[in-house]
Amino acid sequence: MHPEGNWWQRLRGRFTRSAAAVETRPVPGEGHHGQAEESLRALLDDPQVPQAVRSSLAADFERLEAMLGKLERDELHLAVFGRVSVGKSALANALLGENAFEVGVLHGTTREATPRRWQEVAGSGVHLIDTPGIDELDGEAREQLANEVAAVSDLVVFVVDGDMTTREREALVQLARTERPLLLALNKADRYDDEELARLLARLREHATSLVQPEDVVAVSAQPPPLRRLSIDADGHEQAEMIPQVANIDALRSRLIEVLTREGRTLAALNASLFAGRLTDAVARRIVLARRELAAKVIRQYCIAKSIAVALNPIPVADLLAAGALDAALVMHLARVYGLPITRREAGGLITTICAQLAALMGAIWGIHLVASALKGLSAGMSTVLTASAQGALAWYATEIVGRAADRYLAAGKSWGDLGAKRVVSDIVASLDRDSILREARGEILRRLRNRDALEP
Repeated sequence: MHPEGNWWQRLRGRFTRSAAAVETRPVPGEGHHGQAEESLRALLDDPQVPQAVRSSLAADFERLEAMLGKLERDELHLAVFGRVSVGKSALANALLGENAFEVGVLHGTTREATPRRWQEVAGSGVHLIDTPGIDELDGEAREQLANEVAAVSDLVVFVVDGDMTTREREALVQLARTERPLLLALNKADRYDDEELARLLARLREHATSLVQPEDVVAVSAQPPPLRRLSIDADGHEQAEMIPQVANIDALRSRLIEVLTREGRTLAALNASLFAGRLTDAVARRIVLARRELAAKVIRQYCIAKSIAVALNPIPVADLLAAGALDAALVMHLARVYGLPITRREAGGLITTICAQLAALMGAIWGIHLVASALKGLSAGMSTVLTASAQGALAWYATEIVGRAADRYLAAGKSWGDLGAKRVVSDIVASLDRDSILREARGEILRRLRNRDALEP
């Protein structure tokens, strides 16, 4: 977490409250803007998103709601980004024509992230956002801040005050990955003569190649220092007067208005749609993860059920890989978890395929080693309970393989994929710690059998 970790939370809260304050919603606009509104609203209201997934992605859904409110109010958000002391706040103030943002050279001066209305461009209200500086942040924190800035912005002005540092270049690259349009502003341009300024702008355009369009690299003087003027008074004494200088940001202002007039509403719609797309992917991943976690619990329950059944009524080891009623029930249960219900006949066919591949894979020698692993550690005069636990452990292990293979098949939409059933089953067997599973199974079976015996009169 970066040092300004609460920055996004404060800003998100303001946007969310602002969105909630809108009592009436305008009719969605035409084209991309209206489509983006409908897309965001559909995702927010999607009844197929489980409540658990909504809760785990609560912050993202709040951000989506704020974006929808922004689109409905026809707002554009412009963020000013850069190092501490390059003049971010001063530039934002110069654009606004008032001292709305605190200006200072100390790190952390910008802590409050209040969006300020700038002006209306092509019918959209443009809001400026000042951001914390990127100084003293490591790569991960810089990337997080860049993502947070992009999340609330339709356009970003990246401010530097000289040749770009390595850290600034890295931050610019990270911002560019968010797919937000970028303008690069060289502030404090009044410090350079015309020749030096031209060379420096050329260097910045070189640094920003493929990240920022050449015409979007401009020079500004957001807060030029006052001029010292000397004069002689009536008594012949020399007087010094400090003459304030007017900010020179015309190149940036005109470029911003040009871009926002031409592309503003499209940018807002595109950025909202990009975020909605990423959130949709995140929702899908969470749903898959939730299903995988539930599937793992279901497999374990059936492993316990089958192993106990076998332990109570031992059957020959050779029959443990055969498709049984419990294995069919397991496959059908997993199919319901993935929303892909199948018939008992389909479940039986799937189990037959899995067991056939498993039998071909293990062979007779592997089977002998499996039995040895199950019986390992037992005394020569083992009791019926210990023998039953060993056979039950084999049933557990076989069901674990069947369950995991079926899980892989169903998670892929009833498909073995390009590798086929043989490779899938082989990979699962190779990934399992056989001895560990057998030890766990024997321990669980013995515990349950002893508890059962203790309850019997």
